[in-house]
Amino acid sequence: MGHTHALSGATVWLLVAPGLAALPGTGPFPESLYPAVAGVLSPGELIAGALVCAGAAMLPDLDHPHATIAQTFGPATWVLSKAVNWASGGHRHATHSLLFALAAGIGAHLLAGAYPVARDVMVVLMIGLAIRAIGIGVPGKEITSALVNIGLTAAAFLMFRSGGVGYAWLGFAVGIGSLVHVVGDCLTERGCPVLWPVKGRWVLPYRIGIKTGRKFEVQLVGPVLSVVVIGLFALRLTPAAG
Repeated sequence: MGHTHALSGATVWLLVAPGLAALPGTGPFPESLYPAVAGVLSPGELIAGALVCAGAAMLPDLDHPHATIAQTFGPATWVLSKAVNWASGGHRHATHSLLFALAAGIGAHLLAGAYPVARDVMVVLMIGLAIRAIGIGVPGKEITSALVNIGLTAAAFLMFRSGGVGYAWLGFAVGIGSLVHVVGDCLTERGCPVLWPVKGRWVLPYRIGIKTGRKFEVQLVGPVLSVVVIGLFALRLTPAAG
């Protein structure tokens, strides 16, 4: 479900962000990677990255016209979802693959470097998706919830902008979020075509995959991920003792 994907994206970002910042100084990674990961541990970028990664964890479901992402921004995202559904071959096909996650990450990185306005639009969309997926709003009040989403998204974006948050890491966050979605869906009973366009789905053996939307996900996985995200934020944002 949407909230599980979003919380998973935020969790993984908070786990891997320190490693991303360390990449240029260790292993075989080229120095050219440095601009894409430098400063990712500043509080503003850490929070922004978690929101963007949470939103990006919804992107593969753009192939499903009834998914959270397709309903987030009304007719615009619904029409886009219908187009993606047709172009990708239906739900859980092309967009649920390593190739899509890689393309999304590279595309976002190139966009961030070349077109600042388009980059800002993408950041706003990812924040809005994250807020919608997490479920922040007024139960039963669709229009009111949409207004709450718009207000919170605008406030978050303006806060990041006033705080001088850079987005050189945007491609990493979008790619990681998309990949987290694919991995999560591989844990369900339907699996994913991870190596698309190669045929075949990756699915857990012995039919032990999670049944989407059932008690295990709603009453256990969701609450546990919420606690983990809060704990990781506290860990990352609390200054180390001198």
